[in-house]
Amino acid sequence: MKKRNKWPTEKQWTQLLRVLNKKEKTAFLTLLSLALISAAALAITFYFKNTEIKPARGGTYLEGMFGSPRFINPIYAQSSDVDRDLVEIIFSSLTDIAQDIKVKDDGATYEVTLKENVLWHDGENLTADDVIFTIKTIQNPDYKSPLRGSYLGIEAEKISDYAVRFKLKNAYSGFLERLNFKIIPRHIWQDISPQNFLLTNYNLKPVGSGPYRLKKIEQNGSNSITALELVRFKNYFELQKPYLAEISFRFFEKEEDLVSAAKKGEIDGFSAAQPNHFKLFAKSKFTEYSLALPRYFAVFFNPDKSRFLTDSNIRQALNYATDKKEIIENVLLNRATSVDSPMLPGTYSYEMPAAIYEFNPEKATTLFTKAGLEKVGSQWVQITKAVQAAFKSELNVGSRGSEVTALQTCLGGKVTGYFGEETKAAVILFQEKYKEAILTPSGLTKGTGTVGKSTRTKLNAICSQSPKETPLKFSLITVQDPILEAVAVQLKNQWQNLGIEIAITTYPVSQLEKDFIKPRNYEMLLFGEVLEAIPDPFPFWHSSQVKDPGLNLAKYENAKADKLLETARVSQDAQIRAEKYQEFQNILINDAPSLFLYSPDFVYFVSKNIKGLSTAMIVDPSKRFANIANWYTKQKRAW
Repeated sequence: MKKRNKWPTEKQWTQLLRVLNKKEKTAFLTLLSLALISAAALAITFYFKNTEIKPARGGTYLEGMFGSPRFINPIYAQSSDVDRDLVEIIFSSLTDIAQDIKVKDDGATYEVTLKENVLWHDGENLTADDVIFTIKTIQNPDYKSPLRGSYLGIEAEKISDYAVRFKLKNAYSGFLERLNFKIIPRHIWQDISPQNFLLTNYNLKPVGSGPYRLKKIEQNGSNSITALELVRFKNYFELQKPYLAEISFRFFEKEEDLVSAAKKGEIDGFSAAQPNHFKLFAKSKFTEYSLALPRYFAVFFNPDKSRFLTDSNIRQALNYATDKKEIIENVLLNRATSVDSPMLPGTYSYEMPAAIYEFNPEKATTLFTKAGLEKVGSQWVQITKAVQAAFKSELNVGSRGSEVTALQTCLGGKVTGYFGEETKAAVILFQEKYKEAILTPSGLTKGTGTVGKSTRTKLNAICSQSPKETPLKFSLITVQDPILEAVAVQLKNQWQNLGIEIAITTYPVSQLEKDFIKPRNYEMLLFGEVLEAIPDPFPFWHSSQVKDPGLNLAKYENAKADKLLETARVSQDAQIRAEKYQEFQNILINDAPSLFLYSPDFVYFVSKNIKGLSTAMIVDPSKRFANIANWYTKQKRAW
């Protein structure tokens, strides 16, 4: 007996619509459509619930830059923003390729084990020999690397093919950041002499180990580089391979040309230095990233050049007389953060200082009065009464009394009432300054340091003074830079409103450093200081750093602050360092050796098509490319 088929055959299905009337056909087709739609919806829902959007490989990125490459070489790149940017992408740092870092001997020894799968762009292995070669090249004065000062006194030795040991003369908690130097290939550079290091073509044909390698460089008729193209390095050592297939750069001689190219949509990203360009891209295809940097700008007071600045009341009053918020709004268009100390928000267990200087003209007035100043009309002045000097006695080392006090007051320096070696040196300088009146009549060519008759006669003439009014006036110098010049003008306007005169002078940065910063030849200096990821205020505020090459621009000296800085920089305990820096911060703010203003943002515009950028604080603008392997334009769904 033939088995009966309960399910309609294909032929029966084709006849179905013929046996149904019009109403039945409509109902059937409607139900069938609903069933198909429901099935599709269930399938789509299942797919979306069990997959997610992830970056996909492919796509390109074109950035515009102001300037042109000169040395795409980590040994020299520190001096150029463009060079540092390219080095960040093409080369790997020691910390990038480190498998493990051990800190020994309480922070005086660091042992670094390297990953063994790191290749140079030409296929050679990166080993400990490359690391040792790089650090010794930096340290060698013949190569003239701007990094040299940060690596002096460090002994590097090879433990094995993939391990290196660094020995420091003294423990230093910030040395972990020093290990972030970029490595150059020994097999390429070892046979190039120091004299030719700056001249070789390898400076513009770099071989690195970073996520992207050089593909092409374009130059114009004058051999200036106009464009550069990088491609993904397929053998990059990280498990996370770069997404973007290519990264290209166009170089512009003027920032205006760079901004013009951005407005035309010719580039995908750029950084803008001048605030007047920010508003041009408020509504555009670009996303603005304002990235925090560990740097600040301040007015540094030099008490050696202005007797007004020796008074802490006046220094504190100047802090209260300054409206930082107005400066940030008017000059920086809110792309900056107000700061109150060198310990910046977002760095190193930051805590707010115990006290800060908020804009308060009333407090400023009280402190100026406390300092002995008076308001004459709209101007703060110091009124000096008439003084009639009367030096009658012979004074020399060992003398004491009121005449010694008057002598020290007239010549400057510490007023103790005791004639010591310091006072003798001041008398000798005075005698030699007025040698025609003091020394020559006695047949002398050098000062004796003894206050005799001819010296007393000149002192009585010089040290006597009529009553006078000395206005509260300062000279301020800064860099010839549109932003800093505008900040200086804001300060001048704010202080003039309170009766304080200020004269502004600007200089090219090279002249400023040579003629003023190195010899500390200024009353007030508006300048910036750049910190590292692991803050170390020692070079900027310890008393041992008041002279060049130290960076203590305010010539600040405080024994307790010194001790705190010394303890913090050698401690391996992060909590102890944070506590010491907090205490140091509060001492510094109370002493007011400077006027802390703001920490500027790094303003970066990138096409909305580019994803994966990090918005965390960066140590240097070039570090915006630290996670370049994560940038992408294409996406895909994956289970």
